[in-house]
Amino acid sequence: MPVKTEKHTRFADELRLIPRWAWVLAGLGLICIPILFVTVLSHDPKAPSFGGLVALGILAGLFMPCYFLLIVYVNHDAGRRGMNRVIWTLLAIFVPNALGIILYFLLRQPLPSLCPHCGARTQSGYGYCPKCGKNLTLHCNRCQHAVHADDVYCPYCGNALSSTDSSLPAPQPQQS
Repeated sequence: MPVKTEKHTRFADELRLIPRWAWVLAGLGLICIPILFVTVLSHDPKAPSFGGLVALGILAGLFMPCYFLLIVYVNHDAGRRGMNRVIWTLLAIFVPNALGIILYFLLRQPLPSLCPHCGARTQSGYGYCPKCGKNLTLHCNRCQHAVHADDVYCPYCGNALSSTDSSLPAPQPQQS
């Protein structure tokens, strides 16, 4: 019998940012909103038929919990990215037509990384750690452009990237 391997996706990891209490509230909303929608609007003489009320209640019951979960996600993701949680959460709530949420996804900062030397949080574009000054990217000593670990020559200035270059790790000997 083949063994089933679980494959985690990035989307599943992102959903784990949303705390359990938010999932519970969204589940309650998924159940209660359609019931409230039908019971409250059924007394209105201008309300659509019962089938229309049920359909509209289900749509509202799906939309509102999803919107709530998106707002909670924005709050937790903004904190994870070092952005102001309160401002982005308020924008997500009060900018109409979900434009605040769209703006967040367009303008959010990349995830920070950790310095391999001291463990401080650094932004993705940093070349050096702001706490310890450790070089975070490999670079050419002549022109200071970023280079890849397997480059022999700098693609920008042609400088030979030797093993004595302090910005590069020593190359591994090849076995023949």
